[in-house]
Amino acid sequence: MDAQTCLKKLAYVGVLNFATVGKDGKPQVRNISAIHYEPQAMYFFTARGKAFCGELLSDGNVQILGYTKYKEMIRLSARAERVPEHEQRKWIDIIFEEQPYLSNVYPGNTREIGIVFRIDNGEIEDFNLGVNPIFREKYTIGKADLTEKGYCISQDCIGCGKCMKNCPQRCIVAGKPYEIIQEHCLHCGNCFEKCPVGAVKKRGF
Repeated sequence: MDAQTCLKKLAYVGVLNFATVGKDGKPQVRNISAIHYEPQAMYFFTARGKAFCGELLSDGNVQILGYTKYKEMIRLSARAERVPEHEQRKWIDIIFEEQPYLSNVYPGNTREIGIVFRIDNGEIEDFNLGVNPIFREKYTIGKADLTEKGYCISQDCIGCGKCMKNCPQRCIVAGKPYEIIQEHCLHCGNCFEKCPVGAVKKRGF
């Protein structure tokens, strides 16, 4: 897997959940399908009058989620940037050509109320619950950095094995210290709660 493959899978899903934070500080989620994909970028259309557009223009942070029929979650965390004005018409026309239903929503010149945003820097997480053990991996597009999440086991480990015994995905292996195989970790925290000496540490929380 790689970032490009993840973007292709999001395109197959079609309708994606876009999450932002509203002016009142509360989470806002909406479904968006007016999207065009490039190998390392995503372009999407919304109207200037929508609260969604205002949130993107004022902050830009957005988290996008797609879920495939194979129980695979693909999450893109990024900052959306408004496409330069001289490129707006080009990308609007491309999106409307690929998504014919949009001409019913915004007939004729009413499409001019729209703005296209671009995401070409971001972190993608692929989290597949349809395999055993589960699989998760992270990728980037553009110049984004990877962030650490989940758990790790420190040198405080006494080798009692309680973490390994209580791991639902059997992703902990014995050693000095014991080790969590990160690509199979659920991030459930059971090892963290069961460790008698606090050797299991949170990463990035």
